[in-house]
Amino acid sequence: MPKFLRSLFGQVLLALVVGVIVGFTVPEFAVKLKPLGDAFIKLIKMIIPVLVFCVVVHGIAGAGDLKRVGRVGVKALIYFEVVTSIALALGLVLAFVFQPGVGMNVDPKALDPAAMSAYAANADKLTGGGTVDFLMKLIPTTVVNAFATGDVLQVLLFAVLFGCALAMLGERGAPVATFIDTLGHVLFKIMGIIIKLAPLGVLGAIAFTVGKYGIGSLKQLGMLVVLFYGAVIIFVVVVLGGIMKLAGFSIFKLLAYLREELMVVFATTSSDSVLPQIMSKLKRMGIRDSTVGLVIPTGYSFNLDAFSIYITLAAVFIAQATNTPITMTDLLTILAISLVTSKGAHGVPGSAIVVLAATLQAIPAIPAIGLVLVLSVDWFMGIARALGNLIGNCVATVAIAAWEGDIDRERAHAVLDGRAVTPTEDDADVAIEPLPARA
Repeated sequence: MPKFLRSLFGQVLLALVVGVIVGFTVPEFAVKLKPLGDAFIKLIKMIIPVLVFCVVVHGIAGAGDLKRVGRVGVKALIYFEVVTSIALALGLVLAFVFQPGVGMNVDPKALDPAAMSAYAANADKLTGGGTVDFLMKLIPTTVVNAFATGDVLQVLLFAVLFGCALAMLGERGAPVATFIDTLGHVLFKIMGIIIKLAPLGVLGAIAFTVGKYGIGSLKQLGMLVVLFYGAVIIFVVVVLGGIMKLAGFSIFKLLAYLREELMVVFATTSSDSVLPQIMSKLKRMGIRDSTVGLVIPTGYSFNLDAFSIYITLAAVFIAQATNTPITMTDLLTILAISLVTSKGAHGVPGSAIVVLAATLQAIPAIPAIGLVLVLSVDWFMGIARALGNLIGNCVATVAIAAWEGDIDRERAHAVLDGRAVTPTEDDADVAIEPLPARA
């Protein structure tokens, strides 16, 4: 037991249990622990823009072959669109089969519009101008502004341009490439320090949630929550599991390998909190730096699998709850609009509700005010969203690496099986704990 508690997994698990107990026994005190979780996530987000820049630039500059980098990027975008479409369709199918909103008979006029005001404003910002405006927002006003606002897509765009220019300079750009590589290692060391605070962040986040909302908040919309969790599990096991099998690996071994990170995401409902560790673990599996550096940051905005399931499931749920008939045209519109509105929503305040509001604005038949119905359970659904999105991006990285031949299969199988492998710099940077060998 002492050895178990010395591991990050053991400490996070203990923090989860303590947080639940504190939330149930002293809810007023538990609510005051919220800053612990918020502070932990802010510490992580503090270095993510610069870290993503360093990883992507180093990966592209080190790859040398810019055609290969571009090929990986195109394959990643194709993969994202196909898998995201499957996720959107799954949400629609399950909503119609199980009909979680039927029987609620909610009158839209009786709902409180004030609860949606802030989300509606953000939805206008997200969709204003359509696709063209969205693409224009990928270009930062200035380079400094991209890093200051923490917009990962804008940072990624600049990093790709910077990395390509650095690769084209050849030997003349070597000193800059070396500096960026060293800076990246420094940031990973900082991450190694911050991640030791994960148990405190988990304790604060879980205690606050249980203390403020309790189990009672799940009663009215319990069916929707359970159905969403079931949908994410089906998607991970069947769809992502199938993709992993085609790539020659096991989804369950990958989940076991990422168990510490998944536990942190479960408690904080934020996949940002483990982005650096995830990138390091994937590289430790033998996946090329440039592939990890391109797929993971891009996937955080373009490959939101569980998020996509949520959008279509919640949209149909609101229609059912408000007794609003929807046609096949409405369903196809939901699918088409969601493919656009879900992109770049990462980092938008209340992003799930914002994207859902933006989607419903294009479908007048469904009352957007119905979003108030899902506000009370959005946090609980956020746990599955964050977990599903993270797993989806890790599987995407493995699949694209296998597709492109950018993975050392022997090393990957050894790591996933828990066998000893030659340590890498990434192991030292994030202090990854070796997994016990499985029988």
